[in-house]
Amino acid sequence: MLDEQVFNLELRKLLQRFGVAAQREVEKVVRLLIDSGQLSGDETLSASVTLAINDIDMRLRIEDTIALS
Repeated sequence: MLDEQVFNLELRKLLQRFGVAAQREVEKVVRLLIDSGQLSGDETLSASVTLAINDIDMRLRIEDTIALS
C-alpha cells in the first residue's frame, strides 16, 4: 500500500537535489560564457526541463525562459 507521507518526502528530496544541482550547473556555465564574451549578461535564455520516471514510463517537459538581467 502506498504510504503518502514517504512518497511525498522521497519525491520532494529528488526534486530538491535536482533543483540545487541544476541551478549550480546553469550558474557555472552562464558565468563562464559571460567571462568569455559569448554572453553579454542581458540575454533571456530559453530553457526546458524533462523529468522522466522510467519504471512507470512517465515524462514531463516544462519549457520557460531565464532572464539574465
